[in-house]
Amino acid sequence: MTRATARQEPADPVPLDRSRGSSTVLRIVLGAQLRRLREARDITMEQAGRAIRASHSKISRLELGRVGFRRDDVADLLTLYGVTDAEERAPLLGLVEQANQPGWWHNYGDVLPHWFETYVGLEESASLIRNYEVQFVPGLLQTEDYARAVVRLGFPDAPEREVAKRVRLRMARQRLLRGPDPVRLWAVLDEAVLRRPLGGAEVMRGQLDRILAAVELPNVTVQIAPFSIGGHAAAGGPFSVLRFAQPDLPDIVYLEQLTSAVYLEKREEVERYLEVMERLCLAAEPASETPAILARIRDEL
Repeated sequence: MTRATARQEPADPVPLDRSRGSSTVLRIVLGAQLRRLREARDITMEQAGRAIRASHSKISRLELGRVGFRRDDVADLLTLYGVTDAEERAPLLGLVEQANQPGWWHNYGDVLPHWFETYVGLEESASLIRNYEVQFVPGLLQTEDYARAVVRLGFPDAPEREVAKRVRLRMARQRLLRGPDPVRLWAVLDEAVLRRPLGGAEVMRGQLDRILAAVELPNVTVQIAPFSIGGHAAAGGPFSVLRFAQPDLPDIVYLEQLTSAVYLEKREEVERYLEVMERLCLAAEPASETPAILARIRDEL
């Protein structure tokens, strides 16, 4: 992220929009505001670390929202950064407790890897999620039967109780698509996703019916990238781009690997993926054709 120009006085804390703020996002927003205040005073991470009896690496993790916050640490940092007025300090100090609150997904901690826990927290607060998928239907659109087949594929030796809990977690995430303030989902699916009868033909027919129902929602757009377009810009694999309403939070690209994940937020990296996504949307069939394509593939199963 670009280093802010040093000033004589610190910038005022930015009011936070907490309407869709999960603890994950609140940590990132709080960290970004602390970074902005530090840079406005031209204070190094080493100096900030000494103020809270920690290393510069801890300051880096705090500013990235990778770890929880201690109220005393935030109070000491605010004093160092020149934020001494009680009314200015109160919103940021009050945010500490909210940012440390465990999300609902912590109830699934025994089946939720730490690298995916971050994604669930980001997903919870996103205003727009754009997916490109080459193998599986996006988790927010999966049926229980299809999700169970996906889980079984990844965890073939898992006991049924664990499989069922993983499926429940996936179903719980889907509430984001409905309600008074639903997330906007825009997915581009490679035709192979729909042709691969995961779980068998009957399960796949049910899954296609679910997607057909989902595209009737005003906040869900699905496009199909047919085999006929040949190679395309996203030949490297699936990815997601998450956008947020919070002004301090940049778009984040999520790349899932077999046993880990990568989160990209540098502007030049994110812009590259956004360009690829736009090219995919232009190459794919228009969203208006999606119901007919889904119905045709369903009839062929």
